[in-house]
Amino acid sequence: MKQGSRVERVADGLRAAIAGGEYETGGRLPPESQLAAHFEVSRPTVRAALRELEATGLVRTQHGVGSFVADSPAVTAGLERLDSITESIRGMGREPGMRYKSRTIRPLMPEEAARLGTTADAMALELRRSILADGEVVAYSYDLMPIGVFPEGEDPDVVQDSLFSYLRQERDLHPHHAVARVHAVASDHIGWDVPASQPPLYVLLDQVHYDRDETPLLYSRTYFLEGRYEFTIMRRP
Repeated sequence: MKQGSRVERVADGLRAAIAGGEYETGGRLPPESQLAAHFEVSRPTVRAALRELEATGLVRTQHGVGSFVADSPAVTAGLERLDSITESIRGMGREPGMRYKSRTIRPLMPEEAARLGTTADAMALELRRSILADGEVVAYSYDLMPIGVFPEGEDPDVVQDSLFSYLRQERDLHPHHAVARVHAVASDHIGWDVPASQPPLYVLLDQVHYDRDETPLLYSRTYFLEGRYEFTIMRRP
């Protein structure tokens, strides 16, 4: 039997097992050695079959941890659109939610001050929050709102919902565009309520939001859980 047909046989077998509910969504697949014994093939053959399933989005592999049945993302958003996360979740027909872990007035770190175009001794309101879709956490966000954008002396607890809503409704400030960086991040220290079984893999959207006059309004580092929040982007020649 040719190597290619062995890979296809393993991929087809795993695909059928996943479709039949033998492996649950989000669940870990058996180790390569166990799959190799089950299908009576080599581990490289199993590895090639898993890569084929990963390429089609059916499986995700985390090096050093294992392979998992991929979750369908709870939310899909266009990366080119400057919507609030709440608006994106609601646009998918899901119920957005927010849990604030902390609201703290603190000095900016030098790198943060540079991103916000302000002095190193400037202060900001730091917000840490879990973002939910239908009660399921899809992202963790660390946000900085400079004092001046957030009024000096105001109670931080006044910020309860979407930050875009707060800026528009309470401050009459309107995010117009953002400059963003996108990174893949693996860490045990980002999400404060991630289950122990959840692989800590995130897509980080690191961005500064500006108004029409190029005034920085908000610096956000939002860590979207891989598999729960998916970004798309329209590309043209």
